[in-house]
Order: sequence, then C-alpha cells, then structure tokens
Amino acid sequence: MFRPTTRERWDWVTPVGILGLALFGIAFIYSAQLERHGDDWIKQVVFLGLGAIIYTAVALIDYRFWLSVAHWIYLVCLIPLVIVLLPGVGGATTEKWGASRWIPLGPLGTFQPSETAKVAVLLIIASILIRSEIGTVKQSVGALGKLALAVGVPMLLILLQPDLKSAIVLPPMAFSMLYVSRLSARFFGVALGAFILLVAVVTWDSYSYVQFMDRHGYSYLTDRGKYEAQSFVPLHDYQRNRILAFAAPEKIDPKGTENTYNLTQSLISVGSGGLMGKGWTKGTQAQLGYLPRSVAHNDFIFSVIAEEKGFLGSLTVLGLFGLVLFNGIRIAGLARDRFGTLLAIGVTVLFTVHVFVNIAMTIGLVPITGIPLPFISYGGSFVLSCCMLQGLVQSVYRFRKDFT
Repeated sequence: MFRPTTRERWDWVTPVGILGLALFGIAFIYSAQLERHGDDWIKQVVFLGLGAIIYTAVALIDYRFWLSVAHWIYLVCLIPLVIVLLPGVGGATTEKWGASRWIPLGPLGTFQPSETAKVAVLLIIASILIRSEIGTVKQSVGALGKLALAVGVPMLLILLQPDLKSAIVLPPMAFSMLYVSRLSARFFGVALGAFILLVAVVTWDSYSYVQFMDRHGYSYLTDRGKYEAQSFVPLHDYQRNRILAFAAPEKIDPKGTENTYNLTQSLISVGSGGLMGKGWTKGTQAQLGYLPRSVAHNDFIFSVIAEEKGFLGSLTVLGLFGLVLFNGIRIAGLARDRFGTLLAIGVTVLFTVHVFVNIAMTIGLVPITGIPLPFISYGGSFVLSCCMLQGLVQSVYRFRKDFT
C-alpha cells in the first residue's frame, strides 16, 4: 500500500558537503597550475556544472527504476571497456603513459570507461542480490558465482588497460554490499583467507622481483618488462616498482623513479604546511614544480591543500568528506527496502576507499596508485561518475517512503 510521497523533500547535507569539496577542488586546481597558467580549473567548473545536472536528474528518478534496467546498463558499459583495449582501430582510442584508458570525444576531451563501469557494477551487484535467494548453501554459491562473474569481467577488462587504481575499488564495494545482505560468517572468513593469500603472493612476487633484478644487474627504471615476462602474477614491472617504493624505497633511487620522487615531494608538501599553511597559491612545492605539475592538480591535490592551508585546511576537507560519508550511511539506514540500502552502502564504501587510499598514499601509508579524490581532483569522467553515484543516494532518500 502506497503512502504519501516524500519526493518533494531533499536531503541537503550531502549537497552542502559536495559543494564545499568542489570549491576546494576549483581553488587548489587553480593554485596547482598557477605558474604555468593552466586552465583546468575552468574545465573543472564546467564538469561540476554538468555533474550538478546529472546529480539532479538521477535524484529525480525513483531509484527502483534502475533495478529494471541494471543488466542493460551493465552490458552497455562493458562495450567501451572492450573498445578502449583496441588502440588505433578507427582512431577510436587514445593512449597515454603506456595505458589505453580513454576514448577521445573531440572538443569535449576524453571519456574514461572505467568510471561508468563503477556505476554499472554497483547496479548489477544490487540487482543480483535482490533477485537471488541466499537461504541455503547451494543458493548462496549460485548467487556468489553470478556476482563473481559480474564483477570479474569488468575488473579484468580494466586491469588489461592497465588501470589498477580503478579495479581495486570494486572488491570493497562488492564485499560491503554482500555484508549488508547478511551472508554467513563462513563466507567472509574464506574471503579474508583469500585476501591474506593474495597479499602473500604479491609479497613473494615482489621479493622474487628484487632477487631477479639484482642477480642480473638490471635497472629498476630502464629495464622494465624483464621480470613480468616470466612471472605468473599479472603485474607490470612499473607496478612492482610502486610497491617497492613503498615497502623498500632503499632499493630504488629516490630521484630515479617517478613514484618514489612523487612520494618524497608529497611528504615535504604535507609536512611543511604546519598548522595554518603557507597561504593559497603560496605553496613552494607545487608552485616551483617540485611536486610534479602533471599530478599536483589530480592525484596529489591533497598535498597542495595540506601545504597551502596546513593541518586546519586538511581537517576541513576531512570533515566535509566525513559529512558526506556518514550521511550516506544514515540514508542507507533510512531506506525501506534492500535495494535502496545496497545502493547507499555501495556508493558510500566506494567513496570511502577513494578518500582513504588517496590521502593515505600522499602521506606514505599505502603504495601510490593514482586514485583521485572525489569532487576535488581534476577529471571530467570521474567528476560526472561521482555526481551520478551521489544522485542515486539522494534518490534513495527522496523515494524511501513511497511504499511500505
């Protein structure tokens, strides 16, 4: 039986938090590119304007509509993930920094298919969990098999680009949605065991990589590709270098490998900011180019904020993220059906992973992966996907009381 709608009511907590983050992003993208007179801050304003339209449009649609089209959206989003792996075919793809991750859109810039894949994977996971019975072991195994295939295919396609940063955010989102579906503790015990095994394999592979490179006298910088050709672990040597830059930096020349150099400059940026910072556009690391300008306005934007606005500015950014994330959990609790809960939890955990990994890598707590900071880092596809995902959470809030 239907009750009076609440769709005329909006939750303003998340939009206020997003607005604050967006303003930080625009200001510090401008600052990071000031010395070379970059105009990416203007593009970011355009992306955020388009994102606001997408956010509003998605929020105005009853979130249960997406349940009926989740499989079609999933299939459509797989197509560009395949196309992007075919560089040079009809000029359909473009390659940057040794990876094929973008599809050119002419004057509109480029499109990164892995961003829309996040939305598609979120919807397909929620759809499968809603449509599946998870009462018996057989039913659980069947549902998990479908989920493994649904998540595994786009993950594999993303890894082949290669784009590790976009792939690693999918498993935490999937497991969080499985958790709220109340799977047995045994499943999560097995998953934890598998994770520990994965870490052990990567650790062993990294150790073997060091032994191989040192034994043959290869350079970690110039002789990339020597070890990956014979290893069964699907990692590229530059990815192994990133792990070493975090776990064993003494094995790599701090100025000879981009990842180690970036981390060193990022730590200097964050540490030199002090309590109040050096002032907007006054940060020497970004302004003088010590923090490379190719990453200062996107992956390492938090380092720029920490240097120029100090601990208090960093704390303000964390507070705004906390506002958005905790409100997402609140909305998940307010949802009246499993689909709404799954969507809100999945989006919130996805954003949590982005925030944690991005900030942690700038201060040396995790290896550098290049994960951007939501609503702050520069990037069109990423900004639009973030707005779309948060629009889904707003829709859950607005339509939560349309039924009992």
